[in-house]
Amino acid sequence: MDVILLMASTVDGKIAKNSSQFVDWTGKADKKYFVKLTKEAGVMIMGSTTYDTIGKPLPDRLNIVMTRDKSRQSDQDNLIFTDLSPAGILEDLEQKGYTRAVLVGGATVNSLFARDNLITQVHLTLVPRLFGSGLSIFAPPLDIDIGLTLESSQEIGDGHILLIYHVG
Repeated sequence: MDVILLMASTVDGKIAKNSSQFVDWTGKADKKYFVKLTKEAGVMIMGSTTYDTIGKPLPDRLNIVMTRDKSRQSDQDNLIFTDLSPAGILEDLEQKGYTRAVLVGGATVNSLFARDNLITQVHLTLVPRLFGSGLSIFAPPLDIDIGLTLESSQEIGDGHILLIYHVG
């Protein structure tokens, strides 16, 4: 199973100023790439805070929300709340015929997948902004050292750089 970590980051490595910040600072090209990649994969995985920030399941793809809150239930076909482990989620997706999943945050969920060495690619949009402080791609403490190989880089508009890495 291909697991693509898809993130936008400021030049100083922040994915948000705080956990409730809506990602409205990244630009049109990054949003367009997000929609394209998540729809192509057919499934996106996120934490409950990320889902609550978005506010609704995004159409034309399966939205999987990792949560420990058993009271969260879905009555929609494209929204699943789950307390499964990252490996359990991927196993379930493979049984349903999926071959790719896009991991869209937040930092805690990203860390869970990274700790279990389940991320196969990183697609990072580098946004020409500085926040000074805020949330990182991974939640500390995270004791990992994952090597990346640059597959491609391209300017996607307004000074935004899309970096695509293979893990390992």
